[in-house]
Amino acid sequence: MKPNLVTVDYNTVSGISGPLLFVDNVLNIGYGETAVITLPDGEIRNGQVLDISEGTAIIQVFEGTNSTDTDLTKVRFTGRPSEIDVSIDMLGRVFTGMGRPRDNGPSIIPEARIPISGNPINPYSRDKPEDFIETGISAIDALNTLVRGQKLPIFAGAGLPANSLAAQIARQARVRGSDESFAVVFSAMGITYKDAAFFKNEFEKTGALERVVFFLNIADDPTVERIATPRSALATAEFLAFHHDLHVLVILTDMTNYCEALREISTAREEVPGRRGYPGYMYTDLATIYERAGRIKGKKGSITQVPILTMPDDDITHPIPDLTGYITEGQIVLSRDLHRRGISPPIDVLPCLSRLMNLGIGEGKTRIDHRNVADQLYSAYANGRDTRRLAAIVGEDALSELDKIYLAFSDSFEKRFIGQGNIGRSIEETLQIAWELLSTIPQGELKRIKPELIKKYYKPQSE
Repeated sequence: MKPNLVTVDYNTVSGISGPLLFVDNVLNIGYGETAVITLPDGEIRNGQVLDISEGTAIIQVFEGTNSTDTDLTKVRFTGRPSEIDVSIDMLGRVFTGMGRPRDNGPSIIPEARIPISGNPINPYSRDKPEDFIETGISAIDALNTLVRGQKLPIFAGAGLPANSLAAQIARQARVRGSDESFAVVFSAMGITYKDAAFFKNEFEKTGALERVVFFLNIADDPTVERIATPRSALATAEFLAFHHDLHVLVILTDMTNYCEALREISTAREEVPGRRGYPGYMYTDLATIYERAGRIKGKKGSITQVPILTMPDDDITHPIPDLTGYITEGQIVLSRDLHRRGISPPIDVLPCLSRLMNLGIGEGKTRIDHRNVADQLYSAYANGRDTRRLAAIVGEDALSELDKIYLAFSDSFEKRFIGQGNIGRSIEETLQIAWELLSTIPQGELKRIKPELIKKYYKPQSE
């Protein structure tokens, strides 16, 4: 998109709807072009062209449309897309959703100015995600392994500690075989001051803030800015990863707030709604965010995404988690029942999934027994959960001895393996605990583990 050779101030604002301005009689205006809006009192605001139809441009105003009117408000189009100044010096700083300093610090001296929409990665240039990321969390490392360049969302109900889990991942994540810590780009959309303070304090307390770029859109900030916040964050992540060769972990919270902002703007544009009032293009819009993760051949850096979303009414079939599950490569699901029983982090491993797990585990990456152990843990825990439901109906006295073993296994698995609290574990420690738990089950029941691995690692309780 080229800058307009002749800049024109339009005094033809014909309507205002929510965060949108309607400007008539425009010429040579492009979709996605930025605009400068001058209010009657001289205040300057910024916007972006959402739509052009029959000479009328629809502009979303990032700072909101309060104090604007149709008579004295002026609009000037810049001929350029939304852009952000980026620099390695952004690490340790806090910014608004549009990339302006929010920490009372000075403006950064930019190394480059880049579009927040990013540049699509040529599929041929994409490298396969296959490097194991050790998060220090057993339920993820052993059963739903995260690999470098993957996008793995966290699905949580309202009130569940998704933020604590994300902060723990950001603090502990590292690539095996490398002492290099991840740079973290944190995008917060529509969160409360309390949540913002939690993340900032968590990063400061652990010394991780110096490697975090924080993009913060508070709940009372303009709704329309939430649309730009994840894109500003991802543009910064791409710069750090592919220009400075950093491993970047991008945390996006809360994607539900982002989708609500998308629905609000869609309603203001009077678009035909889709499922539950969300715009029909929400799948495509989410894909433009989630697909900005990965690795590029010949580049050392990478972008790994951990989006967080709150499932309305704990409904995993709601459009937001449903569409997210189609685009991303698995999910980590938090359980209200485990949280109620004091298990932390309350990860319900049975509905969890990592589609790229097999690429990042095994001999030379984690350990040769990893896949077999994961399969056996899933099987035994599912059996124990079924037995727990049966015991609630017929009573424990009606259970067989093997049923009681599986019931005891499921209880120990939740308390020892899942419920590790805020302490990080290496993959070796995780697999050691897994084998201690599996050793409480009769050897003949371990049908998903190769005999040579059972011989090497299985230690019956009597020993």
